[in-house]
Amino acid sequence: MFSFLLMDIHIPSMKVIIKKYLKYLAVEKNSSPHTITSYENDLSSFLNFCAQQESMEIENVQVKSITRLTIRLWLGELSEQGMAKSSISRKVAALRSFFKYCFKRGYIEKNPAHLLVVPKKDRTLPKIVNSADIERMMDSISLDSASGRQDKALLELFYGTGIRLSELINLNQSQVDLRNNQISVIGKGNKQRIVPLGKKAVKALKDHLETKEKLFGSQTDTDATKGIFHSAHGQRMYARNAQRIIEKYLTKHSEVTQKSPHVLRHSFATHMLDNGADIRIIKEFLGHANLAATQIYTHTSVERLKNVYENAHPRAKN
Repeated sequence: MFSFLLMDIHIPSMKVIIKKYLKYLAVEKNSSPHTITSYENDLSSFLNFCAQQESMEIENVQVKSITRLTIRLWLGELSEQGMAKSSISRKVAALRSFFKYCFKRGYIEKNPAHLLVVPKKDRTLPKIVNSADIERMMDSISLDSASGRQDKALLELFYGTGIRLSELINLNQSQVDLRNNQISVIGKGNKQRIVPLGKKAVKALKDHLETKEKLFGSQTDTDATKGIFHSAHGQRMYARNAQRIIEKYLTKHSEVTQKSPHVLRHSFATHMLDNGADIRIIKEFLGHANLAATQIYTHTSVERLKNVYENAHPRAKN
């Protein structure tokens, strides 16, 4: 079993270092709020585990006392609890990032998470909405109100560009160039990319921007006026609000089991690939750091081809 060192007057407790690390993610790495929240939950869970193992308060846990065995015991417990491999992989990623930060900042002399093996995720193909359902969904949206125009613009922009939810809700009007039919997106790691807009997305955005101010309210501040999309009372749209809008329309017009913003991102990439787009170009659209993250969509297309073949060819079955 592992043991904890006495409090080092020169090095903060692990709880304090975690707070510093989360601030580092937000300020220096420009990580998304979703990533920061996930890492905070993962590291808090690990910290509680360490404290329970030695029956001490979490304020007394020292980062210098964490060993590779500590980490393996925690991951083993999560696996025994039946946690999905994908969730464990994310927790491993959180620990690797955190201890790398600790090593670089001089809080530890040896990184216990260095070369820590990430469990292979169970491969699941992305859920997508077929193009016919997309068309019905878009045509169903009423443009008689400012909120309806906003819904149309939000859905057209999601499906028409494949951008992430965090990128959409943080989009400012200054990043939209309707003269050149494009938007400038700030993605993960504060990386900027230019994404073109199709005619339908441009039309929906123009309609929305004409009546956007009707959505302003008691909570509309300077930052909110810069934004493209707004929630109730006029504040900048938050993630859960966008999720509810998308879920509402997908529930009405699609049988897809997963009804989230990511489904429209998956649909964008898959439909582009099905219609002949180069996967390297799709990678740039999606803002992926490497091609491996984009290649999941080739598997989706192959599976769809297999289904079509099996249903259409007379000698495909039996």
